[in-house]
Amino acid sequence: SNESGFNRSLAPLAIHLAALGAPRPAYKPYSPARFEDQARVLLDAKVPVFSFIYGIPPKEILEECRAKSIVTIGAATTPDEAAALQEAGVDAIAASGFEAGGHRGSFLRAAEDSLTGTLSLVPQIVDIVDVPVIAAGGIGDARGVIATLALGAEAVQMGTVFLAYEESGASRLHREAVLRRKAGHTALTKGFTGRLARGIHNPLMEELNRDFAISTATGTRHKPLDRGRGGGPLGSSASVGRPKRHSRSLHRFIGFLELIDSGSFRNRRPGHGVERKPPSETFKFLIRRDRKWEGQILQTRS
Repeated sequence: SNESGFNRSLAPLAIHLAALGAPRPAYKPYSPARFEDQARVLLDAKVPVFSFIYGIPPKEILEECRAKSIVTIGAATTPDEAAALQEAGVDAIAASGFEAGGHRGSFLRAAEDSLTGTLSLVPQIVDIVDVPVIAAGGIGDARGVIATLALGAEAVQMGTVFLAYEESGASRLHREAVLRRKAGHTALTKGFTGRLARGIHNPLMEELNRDFAISTATGTRHKPLDRGRGGGPLGSSASVGRPKRHSRSLHRFIGFLELIDSGSFRNRRPGHGVERKPPSETFKFLIRRDRKWEGQILQTRS
Protein backbone atom coordinates (compact mmCIF):
# COMPACT_ATOMS: atom_id res chain seq x y z
CA SER A 1 0.00 0.00 0.00
CA ASN A 2 1.07 3.61 -0.53
CA GLU A 3 1.01 6.44 2.00
CA SER A 4 -2.47 7.61 1.08
CA GLY A 5 -3.82 4.09 1.56
CA PHE A 6 -2.02 3.84 4.87
CA ASN A 7 -3.59 7.10 6.05
CA ARG A 8 -7.05 5.95 4.99
CA SER A 9 -6.64 2.74 6.96
CA LEU A 10 -5.36 4.65 9.97
CA ALA A 11 -8.19 7.20 10.04
CA PRO A 12 -10.75 4.96 11.84
CA LEU A 13 -8.14 4.15 14.49
CA ALA A 14 -7.24 7.76 15.31
CA ILE A 15 -9.85 8.18 18.03
CA HIS A 16 -8.74 4.96 19.74
CA LEU A 17 -5.07 5.95 19.62
CA ALA A 18 -5.90 9.35 21.08
CA ALA A 19 -7.91 7.78 23.91
CA LEU A 20 -4.88 5.73 24.90
CA GLY A 21 -2.43 8.58 24.48
CA ALA A 22 -0.60 6.44 21.94
CA PRO A 23 1.56 8.02 19.22
CA ARG A 24 0.35 8.01 15.64
CA PRO A 25 2.16 5.31 13.63
CA ALA A 26 4.41 6.65 10.89
CA TYR A 27 4.13 5.40 7.32
CA LYS A 28 6.88 3.09 6.13
CA PRO A 29 6.96 1.65 2.60
CA TYR A 30 6.06 -2.01 2.62
CA SER A 31 6.85 -4.74 0.13
CA PRO A 32 5.25 -8.16 0.63
CA ALA A 33 7.80 -10.84 1.42
CA ARG A 34 7.76 -14.28 -0.18
CA PHE A 35 7.56 -17.22 2.21
CA GLU A 36 10.39 -18.96 0.35
CA ASP A 37 12.67 -15.94 0.87
CA GLN A 38 11.85 -15.84 4.57
CA ALA A 39 12.49 -19.57 4.92
CA ARG A 40 15.82 -19.21 3.09
CA VAL A 41 17.05 -16.84 5.79
CA LEU A 42 16.34 -19.47 8.45
CA LEU A 43 17.87 -22.29 6.43
CA ASP A 44 21.04 -20.36 5.72
CA ALA A 45 21.34 -19.38 9.40
CA LYS A 46 20.85 -23.05 10.40
CA VAL A 47 18.47 -22.11 13.20
CA PRO A 48 17.84 -24.98 15.65
CA VAL A 49 14.03 -24.87 15.25
CA PHE A 50 11.78 -23.85 12.35
CA SER A 51 8.14 -23.41 13.36
CA PHE A 52 5.28 -22.51 11.01
CA ILE A 53 1.50 -22.14 10.74
CA TYR A 54 -1.14 -21.94 7.98
CA GLY A 55 -0.22 -25.19 6.32
CA ILE A 56 2.80 -27.22 5.30
CA PRO A 57 5.94 -25.78 3.67
CA PRO A 58 7.08 -27.17 0.32
CA LYS A 59 8.69 -30.61 0.46
CA GLU A 60 12.04 -29.17 -0.58
CA ILE A 61 12.17 -26.87 2.47
CA LEU A 62 11.35 -29.68 4.89
CA GLU A 63 13.98 -31.92 3.30
CA GLU A 64 16.62 -29.21 3.63
CA CYS A 65 15.66 -28.75 7.28
CA ARG A 66 16.23 -32.45 7.89
CA ALA A 67 19.55 -32.36 6.07
CA LYS A 68 20.66 -29.47 8.31
CA SER A 69 19.26 -31.03 11.52
CA ILE A 70 16.73 -28.21 11.92
CA VAL A 71 13.76 -29.33 14.02
CA THR A 72 10.47 -28.56 12.27
CA ILE A 73 7.26 -27.77 14.18
CA GLY A 74 3.93 -27.38 12.46
CA ALA A 75 0.76 -25.99 14.03
CA ALA A 76 -2.48 -27.99 13.88
CA THR A 77 -5.94 -26.85 14.92
CA THR A 78 -7.61 -30.21 14.14
CA PRO A 79 -6.59 -33.89 14.23
CA ASP A 80 -6.77 -34.01 10.41
CA GLU A 81 -4.24 -31.18 10.18
CA ALA A 82 -1.97 -33.02 12.62
CA ALA A 83 -2.15 -36.15 10.48
CA ALA A 84 -1.24 -34.13 7.39
CA LEU A 85 1.73 -32.56 9.17
CA GLN A 86 3.01 -35.96 10.31
CA GLU A 87 2.63 -37.32 6.79
CA ALA A 88 4.77 -34.42 5.57
CA GLY A 89 7.51 -35.43 8.01
CA VAL A 90 7.55 -32.67 10.63
CA ASP A 91 9.42 -33.39 13.87
CA ALA A 92 6.75 -32.08 16.27
CA ILE A 93 3.22 -30.70 16.20
CA ALA A 94 1.84 -27.73 18.13
CA ALA A 95 -1.78 -28.50 19.01
CA SER A 96 -3.31 -25.02 18.90
CA GLY A 97 -6.58 -24.90 20.81
CA PHE A 98 -9.19 -22.24 20.09
CA GLU A 99 -8.19 -20.39 23.29
CA ALA A 100 -4.89 -19.38 21.67
CA GLY A 101 -4.30 -15.69 21.03
CA GLY A 102 -3.61 -14.27 17.58
CA HIS A 103 -4.63 -15.72 14.21
CA ARG A 104 -6.11 -19.18 13.88
CA GLY A 105 -3.76 -21.24 11.73
CA SER A 106 -6.34 -23.60 10.24
CA PHE A 107 -5.53 -24.85 6.75
CA LEU A 108 -7.77 -27.83 5.87
CA ARG A 109 -11.14 -26.40 6.83
CA ALA A 110 -12.44 -22.94 7.54
CA ALA A 111 -11.13 -21.53 10.82
CA GLU A 112 -14.70 -21.20 12.08
CA ASP A 113 -15.09 -24.97 11.66
CA SER A 114 -11.80 -25.75 13.43
CA LEU A 115 -12.45 -24.47 16.93
CA THR A 116 -11.55 -27.25 19.35
CA GLY A 117 -10.37 -26.38 22.86
CA THR A 118 -6.80 -27.20 23.87
CA LEU A 119 -7.70 -29.80 26.52
CA SER A 120 -9.87 -31.64 24.00
CA LEU A 121 -7.54 -31.23 21.02
CA VAL A 122 -4.34 -32.44 22.67
CA PRO A 123 -5.43 -36.04 23.41
CA GLN A 124 -7.13 -36.35 20.02
CA ILE A 125 -3.87 -35.48 18.29
CA VAL A 126 -1.70 -37.51 20.67
CA ASP A 127 -3.76 -40.60 19.82
CA ILE A 128 -3.14 -40.41 16.07
CA VAL A 129 0.46 -39.19 15.65
CA ASP A 130 3.85 -40.62 16.56
CA VAL A 131 5.72 -37.33 16.91
CA PRO A 132 5.82 -35.13 20.03
CA VAL A 133 2.79 -32.93 20.61
CA ILE A 134 3.19 -29.42 22.03
CA ALA A 135 0.10 -28.01 23.75
CA ALA A 136 -0.76 -24.39 22.92
CA GLY A 137 -3.62 -22.10 23.80
CA GLY A 138 -4.89 -20.80 27.12
CA ILE A 139 -2.01 -22.16 29.21
CA GLY A 140 -0.94 -19.54 31.75
CA ASP A 141 0.46 -21.31 34.80
CA ALA A 142 1.72 -24.62 36.18
CA ARG A 143 -1.80 -26.05 36.47
CA GLY A 144 -2.23 -25.76 32.71
CA VAL A 145 1.15 -27.41 32.20
CA ILE A 146 0.17 -30.32 34.45
CA ALA A 147 -3.15 -30.77 32.69
CA THR A 148 -1.70 -30.88 29.17
CA LEU A 149 1.17 -33.17 30.17
CA ALA A 150 -1.34 -35.54 31.74
CA LEU A 151 -3.24 -35.55 28.44
CA GLY A 152 -0.16 -36.66 26.54
CA ALA A 153 1.58 -33.45 25.48
CA GLU A 154 5.35 -33.53 25.80
CA ALA A 155 5.82 -29.77 25.99
CA VAL A 156 3.82 -26.56 26.14
CA GLN A 157 3.96 -23.39 24.10
CA MET A 158 3.02 -20.19 25.93
CA GLY A 159 2.65 -16.74 24.43
CA THR A 160 0.26 -14.28 26.06
CA VAL A 161 1.60 -15.01 29.54
CA PHE A 162 4.94 -13.53 28.45
CA LEU A 163 3.57 -10.43 26.73
CA ALA A 164 3.84 -8.47 29.96
CA TYR A 165 7.61 -8.76 29.85
CA GLU A 166 9.60 -6.03 28.12
CA GLU A 167 11.57 -8.66 26.20
CA SER A 168 8.39 -9.62 24.32
CA GLY A 169 8.70 -6.52 22.17
CA ALA A 170 5.13 -5.46 22.96
CA SER A 171 4.57 -1.76 23.57
CA ARG A 172 4.17 -0.41 27.11
CA LEU A 173 0.45 0.16 26.52
CA HIS A 174 0.05 -3.40 25.28
CA ARG A 175 1.91 -4.87 28.25
CA GLU A 176 -0.23 -2.87 30.67
CA ALA A 177 -3.45 -3.93 28.92
CA VAL A 178 -2.55 -7.61 29.20
CA LEU A 179 -2.28 -7.28 32.98
CA ARG A 180 -5.68 -5.66 33.44
CA ARG A 181 -8.66 -7.73 34.53
CA LYS A 182 -10.51 -6.86 31.31
CA ALA A 183 -7.81 -8.74 29.35
CA GLY A 184 -9.54 -11.93 30.43
CA HIS A 185 -12.44 -11.08 28.11
CA THR A 186 -11.25 -12.14 24.68
CA ALA A 187 -13.13 -12.83 21.46
CA LEU A 188 -12.64 -14.20 17.97
CA THR A 189 -12.87 -11.68 15.16
CA LYS A 190 -12.21 -11.21 11.46
CA GLY A 191 -12.41 -7.44 11.81
CA PHE A 192 -8.66 -6.80 12.03
CA THR A 193 -7.32 -8.55 8.93
CA GLY A 194 -10.13 -10.59 7.44
CA ARG A 195 -8.71 -13.76 9.02
CA LEU A 196 -10.13 -15.24 12.20
CA ALA A 197 -8.07 -14.20 15.21
CA ARG A 198 -8.43 -13.95 18.99
CA GLY A 199 -7.82 -10.66 20.76
CA ILE A 200 -8.86 -8.65 23.79
CA HIS A 201 -12.50 -7.59 23.48
CA ASN A 202 -12.65 -3.80 23.43
CA PRO A 203 -14.43 -0.93 21.63
CA LEU A 204 -12.01 -1.11 18.69
CA MET A 205 -12.84 -4.76 18.10
CA GLU A 206 -16.57 -4.01 18.25
CA GLU A 207 -16.19 -1.18 15.73
CA LEU A 208 -14.11 -3.26 13.33
CA ASN A 209 -16.57 -6.14 13.64
CA ARG A 210 -19.43 -3.85 12.60
CA ASP A 211 -17.44 -2.51 9.67
CA PHE A 212 -16.44 -6.01 8.61
CA ALA A 213 -20.06 -7.18 8.74
CA ILE A 214 -21.12 -4.28 6.54
CA SER A 215 -18.31 -4.87 4.04
CA THR A 216 -19.15 -8.58 3.88
CA ALA A 217 -22.82 -7.84 3.23
CA THR A 218 -22.02 -5.29 0.53
CA GLY A 219 -19.15 -7.20 -1.05
CA THR A 220 -16.58 -4.46 -0.40
CA ARG A 221 -13.06 -5.10 0.84
CA HIS A 222 -12.47 -4.13 4.43
CA LYS A 223 -9.18 -5.04 6.12
CA PRO A 224 -8.17 -1.93 8.07
CA LEU A 225 -5.05 -3.48 9.56
CA ASP A 226 -3.93 -5.33 6.45
CA ARG A 227 -1.35 -3.85 4.10
CA GLY A 228 -1.62 -5.27 0.62
CA ARG A 229 -1.71 -9.02 0.06
CA GLY A 230 0.95 -9.96 2.52
CA GLY A 231 0.26 -8.64 5.99
CA GLY A 232 -0.60 -5.96 8.46
CA PRO A 233 1.20 -2.88 9.68
CA LEU A 234 3.63 -4.99 11.68
CA GLY A 235 4.76 -6.86 8.59
CA SER A 236 2.82 -10.07 9.23
CA SER A 237 3.89 -12.85 6.89
CA ALA A 238 0.47 -14.46 6.73
CA SER A 239 -0.99 -14.95 3.25
CA VAL A 240 2.19 -13.91 1.48
CA GLY A 241 1.38 -13.84 -2.20
CA ARG A 242 -0.70 -17.02 -2.08
CA PRO A 243 -4.38 -17.92 -2.18
CA LYS A 244 -5.75 -18.01 1.36
CA ARG A 245 -6.26 -21.76 1.48
CA HIS A 246 -2.64 -22.45 0.63
CA SER A 247 -0.92 -19.56 2.39
CA ARG A 248 2.08 -20.21 4.60
CA SER A 249 3.49 -18.22 7.47
CA LEU A 250 6.55 -18.22 9.65
CA HIS A 251 5.22 -18.73 13.14
CA ARG A 252 6.44 -15.66 15.04
CA PHE A 253 6.57 -16.62 18.69
CA ILE A 254 5.66 -13.79 21.06
CA GLY A 255 6.34 -16.28 23.78
CA PHE A 256 8.55 -19.27 23.09
CA LEU A 257 8.60 -23.04 22.99
CA GLU A 258 9.10 -24.67 26.36
CA LEU A 259 10.71 -28.07 26.68
CA ILE A 260 9.62 -29.25 30.10
CA ASP A 261 11.68 -31.01 32.79
CA SER A 262 15.35 -31.94 32.64
CA GLY A 263 15.44 -32.61 28.91
CA SER A 264 13.72 -31.94 25.64
CA PHE A 265 10.67 -33.80 24.40
CA ARG A 266 11.08 -37.33 23.15
CA ASN A 267 11.11 -37.68 19.40
CA ARG A 268 9.49 -41.02 18.66
CA ARG A 269 10.53 -41.18 15.01
CA PRO A 270 13.83 -43.10 14.60
CA GLY A 271 16.68 -41.13 13.13
CA HIS A 272 15.36 -37.73 14.19
CA GLY A 273 16.97 -37.14 17.54
CA VAL A 274 16.63 -33.83 19.35
CA GLU A 275 19.45 -32.52 21.51
CA ARG A 276 18.65 -32.57 25.20
CA LYS A 277 19.01 -29.44 27.30
CA PRO A 278 18.99 -28.43 30.99
CA PRO A 279 15.86 -27.12 32.73
CA SER A 280 14.76 -23.87 31.12
CA GLU A 281 14.46 -20.56 32.92
CA THR A 282 10.75 -20.52 32.19
CA PHE A 283 10.28 -23.95 33.74
CA LYS A 284 12.00 -22.59 36.86
CA PHE A 285 9.73 -19.52 36.72
CA LEU A 286 6.64 -21.70 36.65
CA ILE A 287 7.89 -23.62 39.65
CA ARG A 288 8.55 -20.43 41.61
CA ARG A 289 5.14 -19.03 40.66
CA ASP A 290 3.24 -22.17 41.61
CA ARG A 291 5.43 -23.80 44.26
CA LYS A 292 2.62 -26.00 45.54
CA TRP A 293 2.45 -27.72 42.15
CA GLU A 294 6.16 -28.56 41.95
CA GLY A 295 5.88 -32.13 43.19
CA GLN A 296 3.01 -32.85 40.85
CA ILE A 297 4.85 -31.52 37.80
CA LEU A 298 7.97 -33.57 38.53
CA GLN A 299 5.83 -36.63 39.29
CA THR A 300 3.98 -36.19 35.99
CA ARG A 301 7.25 -36.15 34.07
CA SER A 302 8.80 -39.14 35.92
